[in-house]
Amino acid sequence: SSLFLYAVNGLQARTFGVWTLLSSVIRCLCAIDIRNRTLYHITLFTFFLALAHFLSEVFIYHTAALTIGVMAPLMVASFSIMGMLIGLQYLEVEALSQNKKKN
Repeated sequence: SSLFLYAVNGLQARTFGVWTLLSSVIRCLCAIDIRNRTLYHITLFTFFLALAHFLSEVFIYHTAALTIGVMAPLMVASFSIMGMLIGLQYLEVEALSQNKKKN
């Protein structure tokens, strides 16, 4: 098997840094206001996007290997998606009970 080494230029590094900062801000805001359903869905989408990105780099583009540096974000994204999908069910139940109290 051949080993590919791809150089990252400054623009790519800064873009990835801005993406990381943006997703962190979104996730922190969701943690502060976890009952905000729109923000919850946006946060969940950031984890799906991260998972898709890292999986595509490993299996489609072959620009990353399954090392601990790639497996860590894959595991964080996967466990976060599972946890947030479970949490989403509680948000739905809470929204239904709030509607019943109003009626």
